[in-house]
Formats: sequence, C-alpha cells, structure tokens
Amino acid sequence: MRILCVDVGTGTQDILLFDSEREIENCVQLVLPSPTAIMADRIKQETARGNPILLDGVTMGGGPGAWAAEAHLRAGGLLYATAGAARTFNDDLEAVAAMGVRLVSADVAKRLQGVTRLLCRDFYYEEIVATLAAFGAPTQFDGLAIAVFDHGNAPPGYSDRRFRFDYLRRSLAADNNLASFAHRGNHIPPDLTRMQAVADSLPRAVHGLPLLLMDTGVAAVLGALDDAMVHDAAYSLPGAMLLNVGNFHTLAFMLSGGQIMGLFEHHTGEIDGLRLAVYLSKLAAGSLSDAEIYNSSGHGAIILQRPSNSGRPPLCAATGPRRAMIEGNWSNLYLPAPHGNMMLAGCYGLLRGYQYRYPS
Repeated sequence: MRILCVDVGTGTQDILLFDSEREIENCVQLVLPSPTAIMADRIKQETARGNPILLDGVTMGGGPGAWAAEAHLRAGGLLYATAGAARTFNDDLEAVAAMGVRLVSADVAKRLQGVTRLLCRDFYYEEIVATLAAFGAPTQFDGLAIAVFDHGNAPPGYSDRRFRFDYLRRSLAADNNLASFAHRGNHIPPDLTRMQAVADSLPRAVHGLPLLLMDTGVAAVLGALDDAMVHDAAYSLPGAMLLNVGNFHTLAFMLSGGQIMGLFEHHTGEIDGLRLAVYLSKLAAGSLSDAEIYNSSGHGAIILQRPSNSGRPPLCAATGPRRAMIEGNWSNLYLPAPHGNMMLAGCYGLLRGYQYRYPS
C-alpha cells in the first residue's frame, strides 16, 4: 500500500510517500517550500513588475501569501479574486472587499485581460507527482493524507480564536485520542472550510482515493509518539507533554498513561520561551486556565484531568520549526526525531490518523 502524506505548513510542505513494502526510513521524503510561501514569492514578483493580479482557485493558508497580497494593494496594485480564493484572507467577503480586493465571479474572471492569474490551493498534486517521477519514484497511490491548519468559519461576531478552540474541545469530548482529529474526506466538519477546500479541489486523477484531512499541530504531536522515548513516557506515569512550536501556532498536550490530560494553544508570536515554560508548568500541574491563555491573545486551554505529580517536570517532547524557543527553559526537554526525522513528524501523525480512520 502506498499513501501520499502531505503536511502543509507556513514555511514548508513536508511530504512522505509511505510504502508498506519498505522500511519507513527508506520511503521517499521531501521538504519543499509551502504553498503560501510560493504564493508570496509570485505575488511579490508581480508587484515589482506593476502587474495586476487575479487570484483564482480555492481557500488556502494565509500568512506570507496574504501579507504579500496586502503589500501589493498598499503599493497601488490591482488585485482581483474569485470568492473561493478571496476566503483565504477572510471568510467574510465584505471584509475582503474592504481591504481593496476586487471580487469577481468565475465568469468575469475568465474574461479579464491583462492580469497575471495565480491559482490558490494548498495541495500541489501535479508538482509533487512530477518531482517523484523525475527521480523514478512511484506516482500511483492507494490513499491520500493531508494536514492543514484550519481556524474554521466563525459566525459573525464570534471570535475565530474561540471558534477554533471550540473545535478542539468538541473533538476531545467525542474521543480522548489524538487521532480523533483526523477526518475522512467525506466526513469533514462543515465549518472547517480550509480542509473542505482541499477535498473539493483534488484533481481528477485522485478522485475516489480514500482521503484523510487532519490538523497540522495535532498531526505533529501524534507523529512524535513514533519516537520510542516519547511513546514510553506518554503511556506511563506521570506522563509527557507533547509540544509543537509552529511558525504561527504553538500547541501542547499533556498525556499520562496514554490519556490526554489537557492542552493549550497559543500564537507563537505572542509568547517567548519563559512564558511558554510557565504555561507548560501549569499544564503539567493541571492548573492552567482557559482564560489565562485566551486573555493573552491565545486560543485557550482545557484541563480534563489533573495529572499525577511526581515532583519533577515531566518530559517535554518538542517538535516544530520554532522549538528552539523552549530550549534552556525546560529542564526535562527532549527533541524527538521519529524515524530519524523531526520534519516529517506531521506525516507520521497523518499515517496514524489514517490507520485510525481507515483500519482496513
């Protein structure tokens, strides 16, 4: 069985072509620029040339691409967008129009002349297949597993931070299992519009393949459990904290005896290593409040059960591109390398999610 796993982040997209007939360390692995980073570079090029831009396609990750689009507008450039692409900036299209983006229908978009057309998408299927083919790797798959970060489509007047965290809360209430954050392609929660956009935009060549969508942060911490030291600590007492310090978001789970004791999620840019260590200490003690995280511009915290107190800090297994933030600030820190590769932790988590949702 071959499963193409793609973990779409802010800086990179991390790719694993899992082949059940090979040792996982020998499977094809790629770390490439992320779709939003690619989009940002393309927009900047057109801004420098003074060219108007049309964004077409579907909702994708924001970050660098969205910032480049805003800079294009500030420079006096014209920016057109179809509805699906425009929701990359905000699910509220009136707010997108207020930015200066000119919203156009699909029919109008087809007739626009003199614009540079850029396609918004999170899944670069054709490019990935071409890269695999260039090195003689297989390009026929039995399944797809893709991770993206999805804030969700919050109703008007509802905090998108709170809305996002309510999704995490509901998922845990349904099943105390990190893999429960994985969704079959035909069972994506309707408010997770970015995940749905990935499912809706799959090329015809992969229609019908079993598809899995998952949150990037949870995929990374689930994949960290493939590191034997992390797994042993998380499934024993007092347990372990699984921390993913991403470019935009920091997510931490406390596990003890294999059960999720609690979690919190914050914006990486709003905290430093010392503040992160304080939150981790309170998470380990079961004393971290939802209000403390939310009121400091984070998403929130959940304490399901107070962990056992061993008198020493639990193991903190840190993944993510900005995990150096916690180095020197936590005495029992471990930097996992599941199957020898931290960058692919999210892909290994996708595989675990796939196993959970497609056990056959």
